[in-house]
This record gives sequence, structure tokens and C-alpha cells, in this order.
Amino acid sequence: MPPPADAYAMILDAIDRGLYRPGDRLVESELAERLGVSRTPIREALQRLETQSLLRREGRSLIVASLGHDEMAELYAVRTELEALAARLAARHAAPEEIRVLAAMAAEDRALLGDAAALSLANRRFHMQIHRASHNRFLVQQLGIVHRSMALMATTSLAVPGRDAAALAEHDRIVAAIARRDEEGAAEALRRHLSEAFEVRLRHLAEA
Repeated sequence: MPPPADAYAMILDAIDRGLYRPGDRLVESELAERLGVSRTPIREALQRLETQSLLRREGRSLIVASLGHDEMAELYAVRTELEALAARLAARHAAPEEIRVLAAMAAEDRALLGDAAALSLANRRFHMQIHRASHNRFLVQQLGIVHRSMALMATTSLAVPGRDAAALAEHDRIVAAIARRDEEGAAEALRRHLSEAFEVRLRHLAEA
């Protein structure tokens, strides 16, 4: 059987990919059967996810947590500053090969316009590439925690009409700033990118 760390990773991945959404109840026996893992590592994984506030108790059940307005605002505030720092450091430290990979990602993602789910995954890959290009392992670690919490948002802002094309244009500006080694420009482009995403999400939630 896989070790507990694998069970944790599998459940986290299932939440991240939307197989389990905010409000869904996670049942130990059902998870064990679905993931092909014994109940002991599942139990340990669920306890770990609860400790990280990705799951919450409702009576005797564990459900996927959801983010309220204030929690979402707090998360975006932290994410924006950490991501801006990652972009700044990427402009300073990224190898030419890393910059070419970022540029290729930004270009190739245009083929995904109209497919919000696929573009959401591609968007995470793009941002993770910036994190790695920062060459700061502690920053990457903290951003990993933030991005795990982003999975608790029930929808992606990229599903809002027009947001996908706008987001990709913002990606282009981030890559351009990193490529010309403009640290402040890269940080500011990343901040504007996340500010736009947050505003779109707030507008969409208000309309819903």
C-alpha cells in the first residue's frame, strides 16, 4: 500500500482538480476504495488536511472547507505579495532557458482559450514556473501553501467571459518584464494580474 504521504498527495490533488469541491463530505471508507489505499493512511491524510484548514468538521464528518469573502481577500493579499516577490527574483535570477520556457508556456496556452478547466491547470503551471525561476526554496515553499488554499475556491476566474484572453495578455507582460530583467516591472505586472483576477472573481460572485 502507498505510504501516508501518497494518500495525502492524492486527496490534495483530487481537491485541486475539483473532484472534491468546497462543501463536499469526505468519507474515509469511500476514499480508501476510490484511491486504492488502506484506511489508515487515509485517516492520517485527512487529519493532516484538517490541521492545514483545507478540511473542516461538521458534526462527525469532514468536509472540504470553503473561503468566505474576508478569507478570500486575505488569501489574495498574501498571494499577491509573495507572487510579486517571485516575479522580482525571477527577473534577477532566472536562467535564459527558464525564461524561454515561460514564454513558450504563455504562447502555447492560447490554444486553450475557451476551455476554463484546462486553462486553469495551465495557469497554475505558469505561476509555478515563475516560482521555480525565483530560485528561492523558502519562497517556493510558502507559495505552495498559498496555492493549496486557492483550491478551496469553488470556481476559477478564468471561466468568466473575456477573462481568459485578458489573463494571457497579462502573462505576456509578466514574461516580457522578466526577460528584460526589469525587477520592479515584473513585480508590478504580477500584482496587476492578480488584482484583475480578484476583481473579476468578486464581480462574478456579486452577480451570482
